[in-house]
Amino acid sequence: MPFSQQIIDELNVLCLYNLASSQEGIKIHSTAEPQTISAATRLHDKGLISQVDGGYLTELGRSAAEHAQALLIIIKPVS
Repeated sequence: MPFSQQIIDELNVLCLYNLASSQEGIKIHSTAEPQTISAATRLHDKGLISQVDGGYLTELGRSAAEHAQALLIIIKPVS
């Protein structure tokens, strides 16, 4: 089953987080792309981020972000 566009949007939001610091969150502004705003809302509803507009990763969210960012590194095109 391929990734849906909604899942890709959520993965993109998870990849915005700096995993080097648990004290650094993100803010999705109201001027962001609608799909980014929706993705952040879904991630919050799933318990992966602390705020509807970003905030901090939860424990589960950190795990998901680690996997998302690792996947991005693995599948990125070879230059």
